[in-house]
Amino acid sequence: MDEVTVGIDIGTTSVKAVAADAEGAVLARCRIPHRLVAPGPDRFEHDPAEAWVAGVVDAWGRVSTGRRVAAVTVAAMVPSLCGVDEGGMPVTPGLLYGDARGDAAGAASGVEGEALGFARWLAGEFPGAAGFWPAQAVANRALCGEAAIDTTTAMAMMPLFDGVGWDAGACHGVGVDADRFPRLSPGTAAIGEVDGALVNGGTIDVLAEQLVADARAPGDVLVLCGTTLIPWALTETWTEVDGLWTVPFTVPGISAVGGASNAGGLFVDAVRRLLGPVEDGQLDALDPAALPLWLPYLRGERTPLHDPTRRAELRGFALGHDRAAVLRAAYEAPAFVVRHHLELAGVDAARIVAVGGGTRSVPWMQALADATGLPVDVAAVPEGAALGAAFLARVTAGLEPDTSSSGRWARVDRRVEPRPAWADACEGRYAGFLEGTRR
Repeated sequence: MDEVTVGIDIGTTSVKAVAADAEGAVLARCRIPHRLVAPGPDRFEHDPAEAWVAGVVDAWGRVSTGRRVAAVTVAAMVPSLCGVDEGGMPVTPGLLYGDARGDAAGAASGVEGEALGFARWLAGEFPGAAGFWPAQAVANRALCGEAAIDTTTAMAMMPLFDGVGWDAGACHGVGVDADRFPRLSPGTAAIGEVDGALVNGGTIDVLAEQLVADARAPGDVLVLCGTTLIPWALTETWTEVDGLWTVPFTVPGISAVGGASNAGGLFVDAVRRLLGPVEDGQLDALDPAALPLWLPYLRGERTPLHDPTRRAELRGFALGHDRAAVLRAAYEAPAFVVRHHLELAGVDAARIVAVGGGTRSVPWMQALADATGLPVDVAAVPEGAALGAAFLARVTAGLEPDTSSSGRWARVDRRVEPRPAWADACEGRYAGFLEGTRR
């Protein structure tokens, strides 16, 4: 059997896809940008026909052409939801995590309640929709004609999903019959085929990323530098902390303490667009002690503050600060968020393993090291969620018994060490950052 598999990751601003061989070497990759629609500071949505259908089909074609592919997995952010017609095509906006139309009470403790709020809003505004599907189901229908999701993705739709199936009472409570949600598929079971490749029910992007990340031991800190910033501190002790999330990790006996912040690429890219081009060399020439401070809350904050009303602030901006100084401060802000999570978690951190598209930015990775005081090991493959999804496809194809050996696909490209002068200067700015969180 051919051992090439494909992973497709529906991200916030693009669809990424990779084709990988048995040892995780990337044979082909692509990135299909799509729009992030934010008609207001509390709205966060996709055009699902563009992002969940056209982008996925295009990505599949680009990385599979000329190859015999054994299986493919679609990963996506959670929660997401849209209404579809009888043919499975989206007829509503695609609502995304953090959108105010989610259940605010549920969102304060994690992602579980948001899907319920999304379903309630969509059913009220678009009662004629034939179904209400998350991104994975829409993409799977476009690929293989079967709208199904895996039960792990369904967990992000609690309480609509009760751990076994769609809860009829919860679904009725939001005005949707349970059969209008997609079919559930256990684990990595195949749901159909596309061009001879098996398709499974998909997965959550963060879980796929974890499978092929080099963070596997207590003291490791996995930082996903995507549109959303997701820091996970790994520990052998199950620790619950107010404001943070604690979840089982993909390595047996290890749990992860952390959460999700809006201070990732969503914030950094907004500052980049505002400032225009800045050469990396201009950042290296800055005085470490003479920078402003960003509070990076463009659309509120998730963990640990759980406050959707916060907005970004630039503090200490003075005569003499140029675009380079403002941009370097923007790179430091996500690092301060990571540091804050680690201090709250109380985990003795040894190193950071950085993954995601943000790892392509050399100054961002340097700021992450400087502002946390930790060495940063940068993943060799920035499309980590797509790569992890490709490993899951191997299980579907019978090429792996399970995901226990996925760590062999983990590769580090380089290590970034904190620079003493910059680390010292960051101390004062971090104190100002903490003060800014206590408004």
